[in-house]
This record gives sequence, structure tokens and C-alpha cells, in this order.
Amino acid sequence: MDIDEKQVVPQALIMDLTADLRRMIGHTSLEDDEEQIFALMEEAILADSRLELYSFKVKARLIHQVYYTIRKDLGILHPYSQDPQVTEIMVNGRDHIFIERQGIIEKLEQRFTTTEELEELIRRIAGRVHREINELNPIVDARLPDGSRVNAVYKNVALGGPSLTIRKFPEKAFSMQDLVSFGTITQEAADFLACMVVAGENIFISGGTGSGKTSLLNVLSTYIPHQERIIVIEDSAELQLHGVENLVRLECRNANVQGKGLVDMQQLIKTSLRMRPNRIIVGEVRGKEVLDMLQAFNTGHDGSLSTGHGNSVSGMLKRLETMVLQAAEFPIDAIRSQIAEGIDIMVHLGRLPDKSRRVLEIAEICGYEGHDYIINSLFQYQVERGLERTGNKLVREEKLKLRGVKA
Repeated sequence: MDIDEKQVVPQALIMDLTADLRRMIGHTSLEDDEEQIFALMEEAILADSRLELYSFKVKARLIHQVYYTIRKDLGILHPYSQDPQVTEIMVNGRDHIFIERQGIIEKLEQRFTTTEELEELIRRIAGRVHREINELNPIVDARLPDGSRVNAVYKNVALGGPSLTIRKFPEKAFSMQDLVSFGTITQEAADFLACMVVAGENIFISGGTGSGKTSLLNVLSTYIPHQERIIVIEDSAELQLHGVENLVRLECRNANVQGKGLVDMQQLIKTSLRMRPNRIIVGEVRGKEVLDMLQAFNTGHDGSLSTGHGNSVSGMLKRLETMVLQAAEFPIDAIRSQIAEGIDIMVHLGRLPDKSRRVLEIAEICGYEGHDYIINSLFQYQVERGLERTGNKLVREEKLKLRGVKA
């Protein structure tokens, strides 16, 4: 009688099979013939007497697991890295693998054979971008060739075993029309933001993790006039800018084992100011680099864009203050003045309980007065009616008039 299909094949047996098949492939001349290798492995596993009590479905699942472990850079995660509906892959130690598919998180039956197998996978990913992960350097941020963003944490920091998170991005960047069709933004608000980009307004996008900040930043960048010079600065490159000829992309770099070679976002922003940019796009600010970003926004680089994690427009402004204070001790009034002068428009996104992503507010930052910001809310999301105009008019129209843009 077959063993229950949900029963997992013992890890020791999987390890033996994997080792046996590695040796078998090494003794053949099929090193690059993927189809023949898969067929050979399938034949060997189906004929293995140790698996005779298991159902065909269990064996088929095992064939794919061992094949991907041996032949693919992402091992057993490979099929999910190729699935366009999967947006996130999360590994919490060798036994717990989760994916986010169409906004819903689900746990997979697959497991890594050993912790060492998961560690080796993480090391391969880090090695691809010339980074190391070990007990001395237990955290790595990297990207895969397809642009997916990777974060890995070593076992001496992640107590439940090595942690690996892969954030996937669509092969084809979304257009504004895509966001409108998804319901992320209304056509009226989309047209308004397009005008703001063309007019050279400095725009800051806030929101929680997975709220769509990067997608919106990508879309807004397509409205930048093609003759302008753009400098893009990112921690890990993930923006997809097309149709821009005069473009320089800069990416941060971690220090090596000796602690040398670090290039952080703060350095890159300072360097970008010497590269004669028309606009500067900062992928995401998380700390003291926000001071340099604000200085860039306040020194004639109109139309610059950036993003950050925040719970609301006002909450993001408070977070920016905190980040500036990490860089230097400035009077709070001076900090608020710099923020209010540097940022023209703030767009806040969020994820609703149904997992959809929505623009929740578009606001104009009109200045700073009486220990607080003057926030002119232009669009707000209402649960019953969606995103709609508040009726407030744009207060600061100087940049629009200079460029002959009508919002």
C-alpha cells in the first residue's frame, strides 16, 4: 500500500539520493544536456528500491526536488523564481519555505535537505555579486540577474536557521495605464502626477513594505523629458528606466572581509552632485543619507524623485526628520524647513485588507510654519468612493508656470 502522499521522504534518504545522483552525473558526458540529465535522474529514482512504498506523485515531486537541487542556482526554489505569479519567496530555515502568489502567502511542502544546502545556496547568490556571507558578515543584500532583490541572514544571527528573502519584479515594467487598470490610481490622479513630473516638482513616495513604491517610481520616471540627464542611486539596483539616453546608474557596495571598499548611499548622492544631473532619483532612503538627498533637492535639481517607508504623509515627514538627526545635530526648525523646501509633492501608498495596492493620498507640501508643516491634501482615498480630489488647488505653481505646464 502506498504511503500517504503528504508524507515527506526522510531527509537522510534525500541526502543519499542527491549524493548518488551527483556522482552518477559526474561519471557521464551529459554535463550540459539538461533533458538527458533529467531523464537519467527520473529513471534512477523511479527504480530505487528504497522508494518502492511511495506513490508516483511523491516520487515525481522528489525527482524535481533533487533535480533542482543539483542543477539550478536557486535549487528547489527555481520553479518559483520562474513563476510570474510569485512575487516573494521567503525561507525561514531549512524547513519553512513560503511564497507570495497574487498577494496571498502560502507555505510550501518542499524543504531543504540540510541547513548546509541552504547556506550553500545563499553563498552562491552572494558570490554572483562579489559579496560574502559568513559569521563575520552575517547579512547580505544582493540582486539576481533577472533583477530580483535578495536579502539573506546567516544562522548566527537568524536563530531559526539561515533566512533568505527574494523579492521578484515583473519582467516588463508596469505602465501608468497598468496601474490605472489595477485600481492602484485613478486616471485623474495619474494625469496630475504626470504633469508634476514634467513640471519639475520634487516628488517623494511613501508607503509600507510591498505597497508599490518602486513600481510607481518606475512609472513616474517615464514622464521625465528625454533630453534631461538623470542620475539614479540605489542600494540594490531594481529600477527599470527605459527610453533615457543620458542616464547614469549608481549602486551601493558593501565592505569586503577586511572592512574595505564600502560605498554607501551618502557617498553616491554627494558624488552625483558633481555629475551635472538635471534630476536625481534615489531608490529609497533609510538613514542619514536623507540629509544629502534633501540638499540635492534644494540645490536646483528640480524634478528629483525618492521613496521611503512611512505610514502616512505626516508620518513620513516625521521619519525624515529622524533620519536627518542620525546624520547631524541640527535645530529641528532648520530640519523641517529643509524638508518643506525640498519636497513639493508627497504620494502615499498602502495595501488594503484585500491585498490590493492603492494610492491613499497625494499632498502638496506648502511650507513650514508654527512648528509644523503646511500640508495641502489634493487627493485622498475614501473606502466607499476610492481616490478622489479633495477640491483643494495647488498652492505653489511657480515650477509649472516656468515650464508652461497646466495641471
